[in-house]
Amino acid sequence: MATKKDGMKIKIMKNGPYLVSGGLPLLEQVITTDDAGHTRELQNVREYPLKEKYILCRCGASKKKPYCDGTHNKIDFDGTETASRKPYIEKADVFEGKDLKLTDAHEFCDHSRFCLRAGGIRDLIQKSDDPEARNTAIEEAMICPSGRLVLWDKKTGKPFEKEFEPSIVMVHDKQKNCEGPIWVRGRIPVESSDGSVYEVRNRVTLCRCGKSQNKPYCDGSHWMNSEQKLKFRKKWGLD
Repeated sequence: MATKKDGMKIKIMKNGPYLVSGGLPLLEQVITTDDAGHTRELQNVREYPLKEKYILCRCGASKKKPYCDGTHNKIDFDGTETASRKPYIEKADVFEGKDLKLTDAHEFCDHSRFCLRAGGIRDLIQKSDDPEARNTAIEEAMICPSGRLVLWDKKTGKPFEKEFEPSIVMVHDKQKNCEGPIWVRGRIPVESSDGSVYEVRNRVTLCRCGKSQNKPYCDGSHWMNSEQKLKFRKKWGLD
């Protein structure tokens, strides 16, 4: 069972970094792939020394990553937050299977690609009477770092969610040879630069390259431009 830490919070500084408080563990994990090239899981690479407070780079230009070194001030970083404040469930499309329901808020997509294995999660939920398809769909939904995808048991009305210790993961995308998002796990509050708090969720991904058009959330811009995103989503039917 995840344990809430006293004072845990990620504070977004205006046109600046993320101020993390509450003694949250900071890790680095790498996305791994299977023999077919599909992303499968994240594996631990490093655990940083535990600190009560620390400041993470948000502009993507720090020379002391993952920590901030003040470079955002030198490059006139524009960290304007543009993400919608509507609750997840109001933004999500709904896809129904026989005994599974998928909610999908595509604006959260960080393009980690965990949902594409075995034909993709939308196809899998239509085959959920097959135990293998059902289990694969559940695996894909629960590992979606951004929380774009949530899978629900239609009989109980409950979502399939992994219990995370509140922690922060710096993701490295080995397949794309780039730094991925900041994976925030375990219902850690994220406070806007204006003092309001975003919807608290079990898993979200924050931008750390400075290029996202959905700040503070990651939108896959660390490896895709707008044209690539459109082609990728069209190919996999993700919109």
